Amino acid sequence: QVQLLESGGGLVQAGGSLRLSCEVSGRTIYSNAMGWFRQAPGKEREFVAAINWSGHTTNYLDSVKGRFTISRDDTKNTMYLQMNSLKPEDTANYYCAFHDSREITLYSREYQYWGQGTQVTVSS
Repeated sequence: QVQLLESGGGLVQAGGSLRLSCEVSGRTIYSNAMGWFRQAPGKEREFVAAINWSGHTTNYLDSVKGRFTISRDDTKNTMYLQMNSLKPEDTANYYCAFHDSREITLYSREYQYWGQGTQVTVSS
């Protein structure tokens, strides 16, 4: 059974930083793309970032480019999202997702496994 466990969320002031982690159990991630999504209250889930199997290709939501960095450590079966210069509009529940393919997809429907989410709240 594949399980994804996010951690690292919390309350931070605008301009601050957080580092989210997504630890995967039940399957190794080394040959798979993975992604981060977020969902704010009353809004649809949106793509934030994705990383391909090798880590050499990444993709970001335009509004987080230059502030967020996605990375992976296959030795720990874990993916990360470093979030800097946080803004109140980044407030959301953040989800990690596992894609049963090597290359990136931006579409949530194409991810096979999901975590339960970690809340990020940015105060102004």
